[in-house]
Amino acid sequence: MVTKLPQQHLPIIRNKSLQKVEHRLAAVSFAFPVNKRENASTGSIAYKESQVSPLLVAAIFVLVGLVLLIWSADRFVYGASSIARNLNVSPMIIGLTIVAMGSSAPEIMVSATAAWQGRLDTAVGNALGSNITNILLVIGATALLKPIAVASMTIKREFPLLILVTLLGYLFLADQSLTRAEGALFLGGFALFLLLMVYWGKHAPPDDPLLSEYQAELPPPTPTWQAIVWLVLGLALLLASSQLLVHGAVTIASHFGMSDLLIGLTIIAIGTSLPELAASLIGILKGEDDLALGNIIGSNIFNILAVLGVGTIIAPGMIDAAAAGRDSYVMMAATLGLLLMSLRLGKLRRINRVEGCILLMAFIGYQYLLFSSMS
Repeated sequence: MVTKLPQQHLPIIRNKSLQKVEHRLAAVSFAFPVNKRENASTGSIAYKESQVSPLLVAAIFVLVGLVLLIWSADRFVYGASSIARNLNVSPMIIGLTIVAMGSSAPEIMVSATAAWQGRLDTAVGNALGSNITNILLVIGATALLKPIAVASMTIKREFPLLILVTLLGYLFLADQSLTRAEGALFLGGFALFLLLMVYWGKHAPPDDPLLSEYQAELPPPTPTWQAIVWLVLGLALLLASSQLLVHGAVTIASHFGMSDLLIGLTIIAIGTSLPELAASLIGILKGEDDLALGNIIGSNIFNILAVLGVGTIIAPGMIDAAAAGRDSYVMMAATLGLLLMSLRLGKLRRINRVEGCILLMAFIGYQYLLFSSMS
């Protein structure tokens, strides 16, 4: 037998039920905020889900962009190296050009994307910050794990070029502006550097440690059509992931009041240097000391000539005064420090753990300097 409640009691029951639901929603509102809206004509209450935080979406963009950027750069290098191998290009030339350029592909794409959006300071910060991070963080962490021996003649020849290119970058930045003519000179220097790498690769001595290390790093034999697919796919994903990374990084940095330069020096520079960090750590554990150091030297030359060059060609203009001063000085000091550690005359040529610790402490100090400048 079902008892019917009097009609006048139903609104009370409904109101109590709504109150219970409302209390339960309020209890979990700290995790899933709910907006309440009352309809004046009916007295009913409508609930709608709050939107996802833009900061959370930006963080997801950065993480996804970084992962895709690193993976697509690897696939791009795999495809290009396989094609070159099928064309009987020597392992040394492949390593000195394609592999080295591939490690800088994330920086180049991110710089081009930032410049295209009118953020030249972000492109400049990416180039300078990547060079600083490569030396202070990547070489520092690698040397702390295991001292880095310097044996290859190719690396010793690249060091003077790195100093020259770093000085050129400083001179072009000193007037706090970059022109298309300077961008063209950067890219022209990049083309000459690639030709020089090819020449050195062809004339490298048979006992050069880099030769065997690059031979071990070559991809397995791959059909040309598959290599072309990986090359095209890698390039397409590089473009897409760089868009994600820049968009997410700019959103996060804007939320915390960071400048365009600081975005490039920190979030983007550290993120795009992760492939170099992973490659150097793996290389040193496998005993490929020259490969670990050679990748960093080549990458830093590429960053100034190609990354700065591409950004300047796309969006020339005035730059942040801090890039021409503070950050250029840090980059030059880090480069000279690496040179002194690697080419000590009359002593064992290696970067030891104490020096690795010094580099890491310098990186931490530099990051503190950057973020303290925000206040």
